[in-house]
Amino acid sequence: MSKFFKEFKEFAIKGNMIDIAVGVIIGAAFNKVIDTLVKKIIMPPISLLTDDFNFESKKLVLREAVLENEKVIKEEVFIGYGELITVLINFFIIAWCVFLVVKISNRLRTKAEDPKNKKVTTPKDIELLADLKEIMQEQNELLRKRNNG
Repeated sequence: MSKFFKEFKEFAIKGNMIDIAVGVIIGAAFNKVIDTLVKKIIMPPISLLTDDFNFESKKLVLREAVLENEKVIKEEVFIGYGELITVLINFFIIAWCVFLVVKISNRLRTKAEDPKNKKVTTPKDIELLADLKEIMQEQNELLRKRNNG
């Protein structure tokens, strides 16, 4: 049991758990921003262009509600396809934003890992590996000359 807690402590201390928590929190906040963007910015002009067509309230009624003396006996049964359309728009906006973030971060990482690029500071480990590669190439050339000459 103590091995389990030791592994958990190492996991938590290494930052993995904190990274995951930060990702979840930022993801939730990002979802709220996108949800508001879709509902308050994107959908109103679409509604205006489509003569006040409100996607969220669109539904396919399978069974009307049964009322007796203004009391609901049986609830209305429906498929809320309008809400699905709104959620799909949210999804595509989030997917597009994540795509852009990954694309930009990959481009920055590629520039940072290029030891010949002097505009971006190369991480020390990449710089050391590049130096090691150069030294190995020099040694190989010396060995070739020695063996051929």
